[in-house]
Amino acid sequence: LVADRLWLVKDGRVAPFDGDLESYRKMLLGQDSTASASKLRAKPKRPSRDAILVLRQEVRKCEERIEKLQVMQDRIATKLADPAMYDDAQAGDMETWQKKYAEVMDGLNRAEALWVAAQEKLDAAESA
Repeated sequence: LVADRLWLVKDGRVAPFDGDLESYRKMLLGQDSTASASKLRAKPKRPSRDAILVLRQEVRKCEERIEKLQVMQDRIATKLADPAMYDDAQAGDMETWQKKYAEVMDGLNRAEALWVAAQEKLDAAESA
């Protein structure tokens, strides 16, 4: 009986409400029932079996990539451990092998990061 205007405060905004108090009440009650119904329906769905299999396959591919890079790392490290590599005549070869080793280590770091991301996705899907 005292208010001559209604203001609607919603989603961080304020706007004048054009309806009367009864329409405002119905709007609020309608939002509450739809909000509670959507909360009940909003249960996270468990990913399908196929989606989990795809995620497992992605993790396996990452693991295989890491294994291949580790084999390459071991081979290059063995080559660099050879004392003959450090002769003056082999200086150019040594630099090439060191660059290859650095590239393999960079690839290994990236592959491990991809594996961690894939494993986190799989863990999240399996726990859902």
